[in-house]
Amino acid sequence: MKSTHPAGPAQALAGKITEWLTFDNMHHQWLLLAACFWVIFMFMVASKFITLTFKDPDAYSSKEEVLFLTAMPDTGRLRGEKPFLEELKPTEKVLSDSQLVQPLVYLERLELIRNVCRDEALKNLSHTVVSKFVLDRIFVCDKHKILFCQTPKVGNTQWKKVLIVLNGACSACRVSHCAVRGAFPSIEEIPENVVHDHEKNGLPRLSSFSNAEIQKRLKTYFKFFIVRDPFERLISAFKDKFVHNPRFEPWYRHEIAPGIIRKYRRNRTETRGIQFEDFVRYLGDPNHRWLDLQFGDHIIHWVTYVELCAPCEITYSVIGHHETLEDDAPYILKEAGIDHLVSYPTIPPGITVYNKTKVEHYFLGISKRDIRRLYARFQGDFKLFGYQKPDFLLN
Repeated sequence: MKSTHPAGPAQALAGKITEWLTFDNMHHQWLLLAACFWVIFMFMVASKFITLTFKDPDAYSSKEEVLFLTAMPDTGRLRGEKPFLEELKPTEKVLSDSQLVQPLVYLERLELIRNVCRDEALKNLSHTVVSKFVLDRIFVCDKHKILFCQTPKVGNTQWKKVLIVLNGACSACRVSHCAVRGAFPSIEEIPENVVHDHEKNGLPRLSSFSNAEIQKRLKTYFKFFIVRDPFERLISAFKDKFVHNPRFEPWYRHEIAPGIIRKYRRNRTETRGIQFEDFVRYLGDPNHRWLDLQFGDHIIHWVTYVELCAPCEITYSVIGHHETLEDDAPYILKEAGIDHLVSYPTIPPGITVYNKTKVEHYFLGISKRDIRRLYARFQGDFKLFGYQKPDFLLN
């Protein structure tokens, strides 16, 4: 019996030691788990902070600022160029939190423009002076702080209707620009003849403002324009002005077409009206400008996007593509803050799809030399807006 008594305290001591070790292990485990949660929490906070306040080395100085993703950094001017305006800076329009992140495709378009504008080899094709010709292409809605650069043959009629409706309720417009104020509450009610009559449509052009007012609007307003495949746009312009001419503009057939035929038709015995081949030779001629001067502003239907909208000199907020207009139109309205006021008209199915077969048909029989010269002129447009080089026509 005596031999069993000393084992009692020993067992008790062993039990206490076991309990202490178990408690200590659990304590360490809880500390480790808490440390893991703390590290994860700090990583999430840091990631959020970095996303919202990183620096853009191309657009801003070393000072940390919120990156306005709808603004595109400026590019340098051509050497020796005497600009109409002083250097423009990115838009100062304050964006909401929901606007700080754009879908990737729109950012990539702006980034592509910025990179091409910096390409020394393409400067003659991507840069232009912000002249009165450019400012005449830009329509203004002051109430909603919007600038729209007109690029004919890319669905501009519908965008003009959108602005007419917006300007119709614009109490800030000057009297001379308010001829239709309140007259057209919806796009469907606007007659076609009013859309293209700049005396009646109530759309002020940016050129109608003072130099200081122009600069203020270019720096602070939401700015956009629409592009499409450059060669397909030229086909559309040729059909609209020289073949169908739905708005009955006789000067295209009776004045412009004969001038092109006289200079560029190779077969002098050919008596047909202007052909697409004549049109291509005119546009691809490096000396086309002397005819352009004779044709005046009618050339807006076929000059380059660079000549129309100066994308390397003006910082646009969004560039829309005709081929993806079903997505781009609602996005532009939302970014401009007007999607609750107006909708883009219904787009007929398939009308915006690039038609390679049509392009091949129109260029059939035109010499490679003439097509290459045409591409040489419009190469800047192809590069700036990401359109694929038409090797199937050039090679």
